[in-house]
Amino acid sequence: MGAKRVLVTVVQLYKREAPYLRRLEEAGLEPVRKVGTQGKLTEDELIEALPGVFATLASSEPYTERVFRSASDLRIVSRWGVGYDAVDVPAATRHGVAVCTAVGANHEAVADYAVALMCALQRGLLQNHRMITSGQWRTEFRPGLWRATVGIVGLGRIGRAVARRCRGFEMRILYYDERRNEQAERELGVTYAPMDRLLAESDFVSLHVPLMPTTRHLIDAAALRKMKKTAVLINTSRGPVVDERALAEALRDKVIAAAGLDVYEREPEVEPLLLELENVVLLPHVASASGATRTRMAVRAAENILAFMDGKPLLDPVP
Repeated sequence: MGAKRVLVTVVQLYKREAPYLRRLEEAGLEPVRKVGTQGKLTEDELIEALPGVFATLASSEPYTERVFRSASDLRIVSRWGVGYDAVDVPAATRHGVAVCTAVGANHEAVADYAVALMCALQRGLLQNHRMITSGQWRTEFRPGLWRATVGIVGLGRIGRAVARRCRGFEMRILYYDERRNEQAERELGVTYAPMDRLLAESDFVSLHVPLMPTTRHLIDAAALRKMKKTAVLINTSRGPVVDERALAEALRDKVIAAAGLDVYEREPEVEPLLLELENVVLLPHVASASGATRTRMAVRAAENILAFMDGKPLLDPVP
């Protein structure tokens, strides 16, 4: 393979026990940690770090045509996570670089967070907390989750995990996906609905789709107007799936009741109007941030690198 260096950019795990590093070292590889001046590596910083590197255990730094063109030693990008929108996959293919993700490691944690956001927003947990800390004591009656209707957009691993949790609340569960999943319908009691119907009938709309040209701004001003005025939007998928400015205006104008966001269009920037609103909960892309989950993702990413080095099929290849 030539160079045996593995660039590790997963800042969140630098100061923790790192079994994934031991796996790489035991295989004769040399993990090299690198952090950008602003946290995430920029395109230029990534190009500077890649000479002599045959694999990256990658976070969300940008793998562009320019990066691949400059990285003649690079053979595999193994993503620490399930998203790969920061990777130009066609460019990787042109330059002979494999791309893979860490499938199956974080879906339960993200599903926990999505349902936690539903509970917090529907029952007004933050508002009640602020009321107490401001010296007030009063009762406000709010709707609940029990037997409400939830619309799950994207019935992959995370979407199915959310559905399992919603069954505990005896919720009516609608879902939309590019393909109907009749097995999931039988096992989870979910009902397929076209997108317009899902938006119109759901008390909660929870997004669990990858970022692709067809899902960018899937939730725009027109989609928001199709939702109930009492509806809650949850996004733990990718920021650009939602038109952030349109959402902020819809929340301000009470087009929908509330939203819970863990992801944003231009992270770490957040649409300024959202910061002024009381009917939104904003989180810094941490839905998968349980210690065990993040370690599992790193181990899975390392296993993909080891499989590639040994000439075995990748566990989680990106087509």
